Amino acid sequence: MKNVHVLLPILFLFMGWVPVNAQYKQEEYQKHPLQKIFPEQQFDSVAAINALAQGDATVKGVAFTKPKNNLGFKAPLANRIFANHITVELFPYTPYFEEWYELKKKKENVKKNRIVYMDSIAYRYRLYCETNARGEFTFPKMKPGKYIIMGTLPWTSGGSYDQYSGSGYGSYGGRVDYYERQYYTVSHSDFLMRIIEVEPGKETIKVKLK
Repeated sequence: MKNVHVLLPILFLFMGWVPVNAQYKQEEYQKHPLQKIFPEQQFDSVAAINALAQGDATVKGVAFTKPKNNLGFKAPLANRIFANHITVELFPYTPYFEEWYELKKKKENVKKNRIVYMDSIAYRYRLYCETNARGEFTFPKMKPGKYIIMGTLPWTSGGSYDQYSGSGYGSYGGRVDYYERQYYTVSHSDFLMRIIEVEPGKETIKVKLK
């Protein structure tokens, strides 16, 4: 029998036998298949260009978030977590982006994999900047009008727990359980978005992106 096992690989080699992949591959199970939602109206590039024309105002802002409580809401008295070198994007509040914004607020559900997208061409018509370590950002030369600003803020939280590591007997013969302190971190990502308005005649507009 040992000789048969040795000869089989040799026979397959001379017969030209080569393992092949399956002809059909079953798709992975998804509890919530991806649903892509787009604005229905056509994007107007001329309106976007006019809305992003240069002006005399300066938008100064700070981007931050706060940790969530057990109910999933941001704790109002918690310390701010500032956006450390993230990209903040600014879009003109034209009808197309207005519809996108409303869909994002009302229709999107990340847990159910229902995501709102914008047209790839429309996405080009934006301004963007990078925050500093304190979450501060600036958009200079802005003209009066409404805009959408947004950014994604990654942050981490940590905690600890006692993990059972074994048991033994104490000085008086009783059973003693031993535990070791274990530490862990959890990664988070908060999507920040809001509408801002540059009013005519104002030189500086201060905003909070949270």
